[in-house]
This record gives sequence, structure tokens and C-alpha cells, in this order.
Amino acid sequence: MPTVLTSAQTRFLRGQAHDLKAMLQVGGKGITDALVAEIDLALEHHELIKVKVGAEDRDTRDAMIDDLADRTGAALVQRIGHTAILYRPSKDKRQIVLPRS
Repeated sequence: MPTVLTSAQTRFLRGQAHDLKAMLQVGGKGITDALVAEIDLALEHHELIKVKVGAEDRDTRDAMIDDLADRTGAALVQRIGHTAILYRPSKDKRQIVLPRS
């Protein structure tokens, strides 16, 4: 089930992600099951991550980012160029408290 965010929550998460470095990178092999599993673990541990997507074509890059968000159940907070910010609350220990509205 994908995570749905309000505009206030999206703004809050963009601010939180500003200083983060990209944790994972989608390479020439594209989106593999191992990559999805790695992103899933990173989201469970950190809740908010940046992922770099190396596709040259904008439409391909956007499709890959949307596919990653769908397969991990994460919300796409922002995408700038080759970098996407994904958020999914942890099942065990939530670290990020989102604003209500």
C-alpha cells in the first residue's frame, strides 16, 4: 500500500531530506529485485532516503522512479534531475514525526 502525504508533510520531508546524500544508485541493469530489496531495507531503517537514477532519458527516469515507489510502497516526496526522495514510515520504530495537516 503506497504512502499518501499531504502538501504540508511533503514540504516538511523535503526540508528533512535537504542535507541527505544519495544512499543508492540505479545503474545500467535497471531495477532488479535485489535493488528493490535494498531500498526496502533502507526505507525500513531510515524512513527517508535519496536514490540516484542513472537513466539519460527523462521519461525513462521518471518511469523507473515511479516503479521504485510502487514496488516499495513508498511515497515520492520530490524528484530533481536524477535524484528522487522516497519516504515510508518504519513498521517497527518510527523516527520521523510528520505534521498533521
